[in-house]
Amino acid sequence: MVPTELPKRLQKFGKVLFDPGMEQTRIARRVASKLPNVDWIPVEEEGSLSDLVSGGEDCLYLKRYKGRFLRFCPGTKNYRCCGYRILHIGENCPLNCSYCILKAYFQDNIQKVWANQEDLQQEFSSEVGSNPDTLYRMGTGEFTDSLALEPLTGYSRDLIDFISHFSNLRLELKSKVADLGWLEAVKYPEQILPAWSLNAPEVVQNEELHVASLEERLQAAAYCADLGFRVCLHFDPVLYYPGWEKGYARTIEMIFDYLQPRQIAYLSLGSFRCMPDLKDYIARNWPDSKYIYEEYVTGRDGKLRLLRPLRIKQFDLLVRLLRRCGLDKQIYFCMESDEVWKRVLGYTPAQLGGLDRHLLKLAFASF
Repeated sequence: MVPTELPKRLQKFGKVLFDPGMEQTRIARRVASKLPNVDWIPVEEEGSLSDLVSGGEDCLYLKRYKGRFLRFCPGTKNYRCCGYRILHIGENCPLNCSYCILKAYFQDNIQKVWANQEDLQQEFSSEVGSNPDTLYRMGTGEFTDSLALEPLTGYSRDLIDFISHFSNLRLELKSKVADLGWLEAVKYPEQILPAWSLNAPEVVQNEELHVASLEERLQAAAYCADLGFRVCLHFDPVLYYPGWEKGYARTIEMIFDYLQPRQIAYLSLGSFRCMPDLKDYIARNWPDSKYIYEEYVTGRDGKLRLLRPLRIKQFDLLVRLLRRCGLDKQIYFCMESDEVWKRVLGYTPAQLGGLDRHLLKLAFASF
């Protein structure tokens, strides 16, 4: 699970763009050692990116990021958000999934990495270090896959080493790859929540490219659990397609071939939802993807959502199967209403003391 050579998805970069000064960073030195024959091109101002990238060429951009590294999840008051804090390390993803919401967020396919790690560490220390009595549940997998670039950049290894001094933090690494090279940096397994996105076998086969197989993801999860980590699993997005019942039932069966319920910190369920632009993107670039032609309505957040009766039908089955296997309070919904929570789970987040508090308790719990 630790690659001996650079994965093919990372060998395709034709250029490395960099802001002045970022070519001297630790990340840049790693990239240079792994991509010795790639052109390095300075970026004087971000507006010139389009002039430096020819059509269809894969580029890695080592950027001096000037924004906030610590953010709140971009939820909406109309649906229940989990209170996840984002540790922002870059944008875009070298994996290619038809449903990926990043395709609508970002207008280019440049893999951007915030190479000024010292600024991230300073901001992190200022907030997390200055509030030792506040518990934080953070993750790097919101605007990029946490581990897809890891063999090239080593970003997660650096983060894990840095946060070892902060006992009030749990860091979630969410991914669709099975690289475990970051393990060598771990001092305190309880600090890290290795996490994998899962889906039905047909979805993985037809809608996800350059990813690890379900078996590989679950093998990686089991390996981490055996080492004392508590893992997280995410069914997001759950897609509605002919035969979805058997597909998702098979994945849930596979989970418990590899993991025991007590080894899972929490598991999320989220129905496919998107901005209207993403539906058009999928139709153009994934013509065989039919799930976008199911019954959708515009939700209170402006996103297209599967009709509530269909969402509830799917959630009912998944929750019933998960509960039968031993999960209960570890299950939560991503961006759903109290009505859906009450109808499917029998309670609302408020009855758990608030979803963010509930998940903090789960994240900081022990086996």
